[in-house]
Amino acid sequence: MKITGSDILVETLIEQGTEVVFGYPGGQVLNIYDSLYLKSDRIKHIITAHEQGAAHAADGYARATGKVGVVIATSGPGATNLVTGLATAMLDSVPMVAITGNVPCNLLGRDSFQEVDIVGITIPVTKHNFMVTKTEDLADTVRQAFKIAKSGRPGPVLVDIPKDVQIKMADYEPVPVVAPFPMPKAEEELIEKAAEMIAESKKPYIYCGGGVIAAGAEAELAALSEKIDTPVGCSIMGMTAMPNSNPRKLGMTGMHGHYVASKAKNDADLVITLGARFSDRATGNVGKFCKGAKLIHIDIDAAELGKNVTVDLGIRGDVKDALTRIIAKVAEKQNPEWWADIAKIKEFVAQNEAKQIGSLTPYDVIETVNSYMAPENPVATDVGQHQMWTAQKYDFEKSRTFMTSGGLGTMGYGMGGAIGACVATGKRTVLFTGDGSFGMNLNEMMTAVSQKLPLIVVILNNGVLGMVRQWQAAFYNHHFSETTLNRKVDFAALARAFGASGFSVASVDELNMAMKMAMKNEGPVLIDCAIDMDERVLPMIPPGGAIENMILS
Repeated sequence: MKITGSDILVETLIEQGTEVVFGYPGGQVLNIYDSLYLKSDRIKHIITAHEQGAAHAADGYARATGKVGVVIATSGPGATNLVTGLATAMLDSVPMVAITGNVPCNLLGRDSFQEVDIVGITIPVTKHNFMVTKTEDLADTVRQAFKIAKSGRPGPVLVDIPKDVQIKMADYEPVPVVAPFPMPKAEEELIEKAAEMIAESKKPYIYCGGGVIAAGAEAELAALSEKIDTPVGCSIMGMTAMPNSNPRKLGMTGMHGHYVASKAKNDADLVITLGARFSDRATGNVGKFCKGAKLIHIDIDAAELGKNVTVDLGIRGDVKDALTRIIAKVAEKQNPEWWADIAKIKEFVAQNEAKQIGSLTPYDVIETVNSYMAPENPVATDVGQHQMWTAQKYDFEKSRTFMTSGGLGTMGYGMGGAIGACVATGKRTVLFTGDGSFGMNLNEMMTAVSQKLPLIVVILNNGVLGMVRQWQAAFYNHHFSETTLNRKVDFAALARAFGASGFSVASVDELNMAMKMAMKNEGPVLIDCAIDMDERVLPMIPPGGAIENMILS
């Protein structure tokens, strides 16, 4: 059957299981939006306030579901506004497909109105990208984009479609949902070597990243840690790979990780790393990183093996498959002396943990909000101190309930990410943000209101750019250059102007009252929490430092 390119695109999106797309219309995608209008009973479109918000919403949708998120933008500034969202998804391995319009093929390269080489611009921040110049190629290109986005190490893929390709007619025949490329399996001799190293270890440690969640290997992670009696630490991307209630989980490691998790990893004699990339924030001084331990690294991406840290055994393969085979080969073991050492570390932490300041502390905010939420409620953050406090104190129990920008560290991610997760799950969603981060994309509050989303925005408002100020205090002689915001915004009133409910609180009692009202509200609620500007995220390993340099108070 012959149909227009725009109809082919929308039919292919539906064919590939897309239920919701996020985006913003414009001149070079009007044909696509006309097709979306005519097929609105089969696919939902959500318009955001800005294309960056749409990209982050598609990202949040993908993180919450494991499905491919889809975003649409017009040419020129619409397309370039996606770049930060694409880079965010790329660094956190999030499956996304971005559809952009462009000027007709005969006008390409002529500096036409709103023309930009979005394919060239996005090469470094996408897993792959395409420009479609023939309508006959459109369906298969979109299918290939979905296949690439969700295969192996997931990531974003961009498809740029000139306007004449959207208008012309071509044959379209539906096909089944494309399957990912086959996952590479770890070599058997490497699996056997890993089992031998585990058997020889006295102080094993599992370090898990987002690759465990991407592989759907949460059960296998728990099973291995149980069988070999080992503690588990995680990167910020791996936070929900194991429930906080599991006594083997020590928490997040790295620059602002839990001291016990980082210290135990440093003291281990074997670190089994699963789907993590050893970023600088995770390792600190690479020369001193886990010096007394042998390192096993299992990852779907061969480029990560040995990239940042030299490992004793690098295994390329599907983490879920590799763990299943390792579990079958290792004998059950107990490590009572190792756990006794960890108990001493926990005791040290209890005696030296820094006390937060102010009448309403960040931990007060996180723990109070947490007490109202169910385990399946998604939690999003922006980037900064509030992000670290959330990772440290929120009790994550379910996989895929934490939406945060780990690799790129995108201030302004939170509103879009929260909207995407809320749309994906239909569940009440919490966004923890700071007054600095919220200012980046607060316009997306109008999206939450227009969609009547049950979203609670919690601002940890200290009047400063807290994380940068913390570094200025520690390493720049208290030279607070441009980090004291001096903004006079009444965020609660602003929320009400958007059509949401807004509250300002300065104590735990006031926060409880606001949360009780928020839980009864069917639409968005903003709670502005006044906290002290001099509060710090602790512990902290200084840049380039090691565990012995960790600042506790």
